[in-house]
Amino acid sequence: MPQIGPYTLHVIECGRFRLDGGAMFGIIPRVLWQRRISPDDRNRIQMTMRSLLLEGDGRLILIDNGAGNKYDRRLQDIYALEGCLLENSLRKAGFGTDEVTDVILTHLHFDHAGGSTERSGARIVPKFRNATYHLQQRHLEEAQNPNIREQASFFADNFEPLIAAGQLKTHLGESCIFPGVDLLVMNGHTTAQQLVKISGQAGTLVFCADLLPTVHHVRGPWIMAYDVQPLITIQEKKSFLRKALKHQWQLFFEHDAKVIIAGLCDTEKGIVADRFRPLGEIF
Repeated sequence: MPQIGPYTLHVIECGRFRLDGGAMFGIIPRVLWQRRISPDDRNRIQMTMRSLLLEGDGRLILIDNGAGNKYDRRLQDIYALEGCLLENSLRKAGFGTDEVTDVILTHLHFDHAGGSTERSGARIVPKFRNATYHLQQRHLEEAQNPNIREQASFFADNFEPLIAAGQLKTHLGESCIFPGVDLLVMNGHTTAQQLVKISGQAGTLVFCADLLPTVHHVRGPWIMAYDVQPLITIQEKKSFLRKALKHQWQLFFEHDAKVIIAGLCDTEKGIVADRFRPLGEIF
């Protein structure tokens, strides 16, 4: 397993699902995006829910946790949810849910935060009972009073039990929350989404969440129709990619079904992804 600073990195697979290809690529015509990723007979493309686990410095830090297993048949059908692999994947890495000390939630859309809680009889309780959950305060406020575009993506059962248990810690803006672990705040996809940057002498890896859900979204105008402020997304992405290229950051993709990590290079057509590689070969 690779090491960045004090942390050993583990990829945690949380399950697969499908989203409408048109929604995933916004104004990009289907004739273009389907050359890169083929839709099913309901126009949905295969995606993954992939988390990152940081082990070290006396902590076990999980970044996002997939959709969980609380969804009903209707949601399962719409999104072709294939089950929750989170606990099995953690076990394969050698850990249990009670060992996780911190959970960083990039944002509260169900495919990123649904695994935060679980059913216990008639109650919904935190899945990681010994962990502190980390979230931007402004994003929590948005989730509790959602706009019409996002209300179908926020489920109170994924975050209100964390508040009730006293396990949710909120942050205001960008900050370093652990040695070598920084939060980068973006507002185009949703209010105060936080990307996670892990840095050390070996290099830097950024968990891109929904700023860049797949490697295909590195291209300039390729953004999601789900973004609440698309022009802001384009500006944020442009600035982020320039900085990532300059400092040779590696990018970790949460939703790409095939590519986990890539670097960047500058071309006549702009900044593009290259040097695709597995986690163990990122530096």
